[in-house]
Amino acid sequence: MKIYIDLILFINFGLDFLLLLSVAIILKRIIKIHKLMIAAFIGSLSVLLLFIKINTIQLFLIKFITSILMLLISFNYKNIKYFCKNLLFLYINSIVLGGFIYFINTQFSYKNNGLVFYNNGLSINLLCLAILSPIIIYIYIKQVKTLKNNYNSYYNIDIYLDDNDIKCIGFVDTGNKLKSPYSNKPITIINENIIKKYKLPPPTLIPINTVSGKDFIKTFKVKKINIEGIGIFNDVIFGISKNNININGVDCILNIELLEGKIW
Repeated sequence: MKIYIDLILFINFGLDFLLLLSVAIILKRIIKIHKLMIAAFIGSLSVLLLFIKINTIQLFLIKFITSILMLLISFNYKNIKYFCKNLLFLYINSIVLGGFIYFINTQFSYKNNGLVFYNNGLSINLLCLAILSPIIIYIYIKQVKTLKNNYNSYYNIDIYLDDNDIKCIGFVDTGNKLKSPYSNKPITIINENIIKKYKLPPPTLIPINTVSGKDFIKTFKVKKINIEGIGIFNDVIFGISKNNININGVDCILNIELLEGKIW
């Protein structure tokens, strides 16, 4: 029997890509497609282990480490809860997809050669990939459009700073992708006028790129904020804007990644 390595790698790349994309859909993660493709390619290489003589424990450990690497590339690392949630749904989706392929195989009496299901030279994995790809991609595109519509909204915000409750209006701007280079956490921009009368935690200077060139912005971290209708967020980083935000009635520009998985 001929085994086409390139076909096996292609199928596994496609299935891994769909698995990661389905995790992004379920958990409403903000992703970059090229990162998913890199992660899926790394995941597809693990199928080559089937041609190497290793025991079951070694195979499990290598595949587990590979899945961790795939998630870190696709979604980055924010905290242990965030990561474990990604890992859990990756394996749940893997079980569901594997069960679906096995069901198709048993229903149509296809033969299993240990790698791919075949019948008269047709790969059921490839067939499932062709059927599922447009469905999952369509769902993802539709979700992205919905999220963008939901993100462009105003919210009442309570910033808890020591014993003070600072109330302000926030606007979610998909263009605000500012992050701290030290913690990789998203930064929310706030008007200086809103917080100048309060005693702030020690500020941290963060380099940023502006239209006029490189500059620095003062940032501070608060233990807790509450965004009405969405929920409570802990350890939020704010960047102080010396210039007024050019949106009527808005006191701060919320970072889109701060709200990841909360809106919808």
